[in-house]
Amino acid sequence: MNASSHPAALDPFEDHSDIGSVHLPGSCEYDPEQQAYHIAGAGANIWGDHDDFHFAWRRMRGDFIATVRAEFIGLGVNPHRKLGWMARASLQTSAPAVSTGIHGDGLVSLQFRRTAGGPTEEMRSPLVGADVIQLERKGSTYRMSVAHYGEPFTTVEVGELDLGEEVYLGLFVCSHEDEVAEEAVFHDVRIVVPVKEGFDRGKDPFGSRLEILDIASGHRQMIYQTDDVFEAPNWTRDGKSLIFNSEGRLYRFDLEQKTPVLIDTGDVIRNNNDHVISFDGGMLGISSRSETQNYSLVFTVPLPGGQPKQITPTGPSYLHGWSPDGKDLVFTGGRGGKYDIYRVPSAGGDEVRLTTAPGLSDGPEYTPDGRYIYFNSVRGGRMQIWRMKPDGREQEQLTDDEYNNWFPHISPDGKWVVFVTYLVGEVEPSDHPAAKRVYLRLMPLDGGTPKVLAYLYGGQGTMNVPSWSPDGKKIAFVSNTVPIR
Repeated sequence: MNASSHPAALDPFEDHSDIGSVHLPGSCEYDPEQQAYHIAGAGANIWGDHDDFHFAWRRMRGDFIATVRAEFIGLGVNPHRKLGWMARASLQTSAPAVSTGIHGDGLVSLQFRRTAGGPTEEMRSPLVGADVIQLERKGSTYRMSVAHYGEPFTTVEVGELDLGEEVYLGLFVCSHEDEVAEEAVFHDVRIVVPVKEGFDRGKDPFGSRLEILDIASGHRQMIYQTDDVFEAPNWTRDGKSLIFNSEGRLYRFDLEQKTPVLIDTGDVIRNNNDHVISFDGGMLGISSRSETQNYSLVFTVPLPGGQPKQITPTGPSYLHGWSPDGKDLVFTGGRGGKYDIYRVPSAGGDEVRLTTAPGLSDGPEYTPDGRYIYFNSVRGGRMQIWRMKPDGREQEQLTDDEYNNWFPHISPDGKWVVFVTYLVGEVEPSDHPAAKRVYLRLMPLDGGTPKVLAYLYGGQGTMNVPSWSPDGKKIAFVSNTVPIR
């Protein structure tokens, strides 16, 4: 693995600069502990035929998706002070540009200048007071997506805006006052290069980022990244490590040392992203493609490693849950061309089919008290979150919205469920590919309005497995990008 922890300095930015005529110098400082950027900027305005502001930037070619959570510090002087993302053709004050104009008074607008020295135009968002800000480029189309943290995006876009193949992309602050500098803090800064058309995850470059999200604040920490594919972090019961899969092998990632160590799984070395730790923390259930047949089977192995024991005699079988008493496993099984949820003794034995509804049912997981199995099912036309009794009785739908929702995971205290949500138009309901725009959402165990915890690029491999920290304060997940050069 070509890996690194999140570096200090200004990464992912190359530099920061005052643009235009600025009477007070701006600044940009990175807080490595919080992984936050503090940017101060003066400048009369970003409007008309030129701009005056402070800019932390990097050069980018091709398409990108840039996301941040931001806010001004202090009450400010001018209600028209602005912050956000910007892409510019150059660092000249009159350059063609596009920016997400988040104003001090709550106004949100996509502002753009098509030609050098030309007028600035804008498209206003119906949302007021956004703090989650995303700027996306796809060819000559630029899309602004904004939200109050916890809520879905609201989007506006402008097309046929040619800023050139290479742009200066970054974060800006403008005080809207010549003699005043305003400061803002930017959390959860993520710049993503999306995959190309016809992307093949097995052959094309595709990087992975291991992240930990604090449930109370919503802030994210990027703790490890590679230019390779790794997936599905599973938190050990002692809270010291995460287990993930990469290239058919399983690794234990030490959270203090920030390093992965290979787990010995004998001759079972085609492991996928469906692996589960037993509630007592002693065993690891894994799914691995058969050496002789081209489908996945379920195995168990002691958590430190060893030669796995095969549990399911046939496949495809994809493990997702272990019962709290340790006696049973629940998995998604493909039998006769139909995928349903099955239960099997963890020591091996006869499997029991728990779902029979039309369409795919997937992602089963027990609640910590053993009263329910949560899962996702497409039986109503879209993939939604359901639950049932451990014997398959009383199957009950918990979400019913416009999205496709996958892989419910229950908090250790049994009060919350977190799951992956594909945005509208991203996927077919029965498909859960990688390299898509997704949310991670949190919902009370008995249902209710889900809250968005994270806005990211991922999907398959992001959070296939139970990923809560043992104290229930954090979740771990994987986000993705084509490696940024």
